[in-house]
Amino acid sequence: MKQERVQDWMSTQVTTVKPDTGIPEAHQLMVSDEIRRLPVVDDDGNLQGIITLGDMRAAQPSPATSLSIWERNYLLSNLTVDRIMTSDPTTVHRQQTIGEAAQIMLDKRISGLPVVDENGRICGIITESDIFRMVVRHQWSPD
Repeated sequence: MKQERVQDWMSTQVTTVKPDTGIPEAHQLMVSDEIRRLPVVDDDGNLQGIITLGDMRAAQPSPATSLSIWERNYLLSNLTVDRIMTSDPTTVHRQQTIGEAAQIMLDKRISGLPVVDENGRICGIITESDIFRMVVRHQWSPD
């Protein structure tokens, strides 16, 4: 299990957005695809940042605001992901071990890592769920 590689357990079908994507559109993608994080890429697929559901919640106006619902929706509709994303996110390469990826997640207190190739282009994503899936499969499969 120690030598398992990220490339063997990462998700390769990665939903991404561009930096100028609106927050409502990004949120809808996350809800419809049932994901908690979206890598932000440029036109060439180079990773620019990452946005999470937590980032979106933090960008919401406080419920105690005096803004009307229409004013709040207007403000959010004009906000793009590049304004609230984490720029230069922590990443892993597909050849790194699952142990290395898990240690990075623990050290950084994050639950997922974009996987990039040698040129910085997104090629996958590895999450806690992927690592748990690997552990369970190894634990319950015959040797």
